[in-house]
Amino acid sequence: MVQSTSTPTISRADVGLRSARGPILLAVMLSVGLVAIDSTILATAVPAIVNDLGGFAQFPWLFSIYLLAQAVTVPIFAKFTDLVGRKPVMLLGIGLFVLGSVLSGFAWSMPALIVFRAIQGFGAGAVQPTAMTIIGDIYSLAERAKVQGYVASVWAISSVVGPTLGGVFVDFVDWRFIFFVNVPLGAVAAWVLARRFSEQVERAPHRVDYPGAGLLAIGTSLVVLGLLEGGVIWSWLSAPSVAVLLGGVVALVAFAFVERRASEPVIPPWVFRSRLLNTTNVTSLSVGVVLIGLTSYIPLYVQGVLHTNALVAGFALAALTLGWPIAASQAGRIYLKYGFRTTALLGTTIVLIGMGLLLLLAPSTSVWQVAGTCFVVGLGMGLVASPTLIAAQSAAEWNVRGVVTGTNMFARSMGSAVGIAVFGAIANAALASRSGGKVSATASAIPADVLHPALHEVFLGAAAVAVLMLLAVTLMPRRGVPQDTTAGSATAE
Repeated sequence: MVQSTSTPTISRADVGLRSARGPILLAVMLSVGLVAIDSTILATAVPAIVNDLGGFAQFPWLFSIYLLAQAVTVPIFAKFTDLVGRKPVMLLGIGLFVLGSVLSGFAWSMPALIVFRAIQGFGAGAVQPTAMTIIGDIYSLAERAKVQGYVASVWAISSVVGPTLGGVFVDFVDWRFIFFVNVPLGAVAAWVLARRFSEQVERAPHRVDYPGAGLLAIGTSLVVLGLLEGGVIWSWLSAPSVAVLLGGVVALVAFAFVERRASEPVIPPWVFRSRLLNTTNVTSLSVGVVLIGLTSYIPLYVQGVLHTNALVAGFALAALTLGWPIAASQAGRIYLKYGFRTTALLGTTIVLIGMGLLLLLAPSTSVWQVAGTCFVVGLGMGLVASPTLIAAQSAAEWNVRGVVTGTNMFARSMGSAVGIAVFGAIANAALASRSGGKVSATASAIPADVLHPALHEVFLGAAAVAVLMLLAVTLMPRRGVPQDTTAGSATAE
């Protein structure tokens, strides 16, 4: 069992009636929905935002700053869930997200909107790990995979609803309502959690690891910033790029030394001594890389190579988010019978099959074939992502489950950041080599016979990361069939 070396600060309590957990799950799904819809609704509104506020050269920061703020705060907020409880951190996260949404809706310039998007990112950094931790607290091991499937379905629905809703607001109302729509959703989620979710927290003095939290935030911020902007606003080998990445590495090394001496570290050193946590975290990082590669470049392939419109491209990608919750909801039956490792191995095998099909795509491919390929990859992801997270949670004592969950999700966020940078570099280099060193500013201006081989190299890189995922899963401990069928330590009232 993964456990803390410090005295537990949160005591266990009996779980209430099963039927009483429904409102809490609904509130958690609404909270996750805030993050999920926001990640898809903004893309359709970018032209309208730029026309209104200006700052075309700055608009990529609307996405980068959100991802950055979310990634660096996930492990910090996850640690606080173990210190002060899940409920206050979740309510704080919802509050920050709604505050950032309201401010974004009233933004008067592109720089102001970028700052307010960072506030949203802080809120998302609290909501995502805490939501998954709450599920681990109130549902048994046997129930958790099905519930994770419900949460995964939120992302599937958001991938369709988000762009559509964004288009409706832009065309018929105003782009600012893509942010205002978060207010009623957040209010309902916070109200339900405040009334129906309770937990017993021992009021004990804590020594908050401020130096560790600061160094982690600075280090990961600089690393993610360097990965996101390398090759974009500065070249990879330029002085700013080297300085930013080196500064991030130095801060993270200092963070490691501080954590070894902290009484209540943000990420305890024992996390990195656990074979189970190391392998599941590498798996999660690989999931983040592959996922960002597909979600970023499949629509470009469908539009630029197959010459379809954005709606059809969205349909093809939605097949991935359809397969994911279907498989995740059934994963529990498999891992309860055969174990976590076997289930994840099955999932990674399916992912590799899907990636192989992806490498067979050609300019003559039909959209249905692309959608089918994405569906296969989604099925595999559903059998990898949820079981490996649940495996990590099930091996952790209740008082450190937040840290374990947060570290896993932090790895996925970092994987997404790394994936954006690496795949962007691969695509730009491939396009430049096939177009005489000049890359067009718009995808529509790139010939299909140039775009196809460039994106093929991106997909080849994603397939290589899927092989890394298989290696990590293979190295997971053989623990047999999990026996823990009890829920965690929170009450539903």
